[in-house]
Amino acid sequence: MVLNFTLNGKSIEISAPGDRRVVDLLREDFGLTGTKEGCGTGECGACTILVDGRSRLSCLMVAAQLHGRRVQTIEGVEKDGHLHPVQRFFIEKGAVQCGFCTPGMVMAALDLLAENPSPSPDQVREAIGGNLCRCTGYQNIVAAIADAGGKADA
Repeated sequence: MVLNFTLNGKSIEISAPGDRRVVDLLREDFGLTGTKEGCGTGECGACTILVDGRSRLSCLMVAAQLHGRRVQTIEGVEKDGHLHPVQRFFIEKGAVQCGFCTPGMVMAALDLLAENPSPSPDQVREAIGGNLCRCTGYQNIVAAIADAGGKADA
């Protein structure tokens, strides 16, 4: 199947099996290894990407679902060598430890902040509820996302 979609701002045309998992397509065909496979069953959120601006679990999507869509991975978040405010606040607030969950957390945060630029800590917790972290206890992650609110387009 020939797929046409936008990936991190670039127009893409690729021939791939329509039933190929998106997480595999991104990692193996495009070398975008920031999208992690944690569980492969949609339970951990490590593979979160944005499709048309909304967070999606790439381990549960097939390549055919990308046709005609806009896809953003963690590699497409920083612009011109400058970290996105969400990424900066993750660093400043100590919300990054092992880093495995961080790309998925950042992508979920971007979706939340696009819909609600000034979320409360409870709204942040709800938005990242599908993203698991085994290292932090979530307080610093919640603080980083809440503090990035209102600055997401900077």
